[in-house]
Amino acid sequence: MRVIVAGHTAVTADEFVELALGTPLELWLGVEGESEMERAAREDAARDILADDPTLVDRASTVAAETIETLAPDLFNVVTLPRTARRVRAGKRTAA
Repeated sequence: MRVIVAGHTAVTADEFVELALGTPLELWLGVEGESEMERAAREDAARDILADDPTLVDRASTVAAETIETLAPDLFNVVTLPRTARRVRAGKRTAA
């Protein structure tokens, strides 16, 4: 399967998400072993990006939902569960 986002071919799922969002995943997820200073700088950069592009959160949510729907469609198969009859507890009965 070939996925093209903004004229670029995404080979892996990570590349697809990066191309769709326009930012590297490490910016949002962090990297293993990063220092507190690196983490603070990364989070500060992420806040700046969100402030500059308030639609990014909606786009990220859309990409995540579409990816889940494509790769695991059973997660969106919602089944309504039957309601159980309510029980009246002893001592909670009202006078007639």
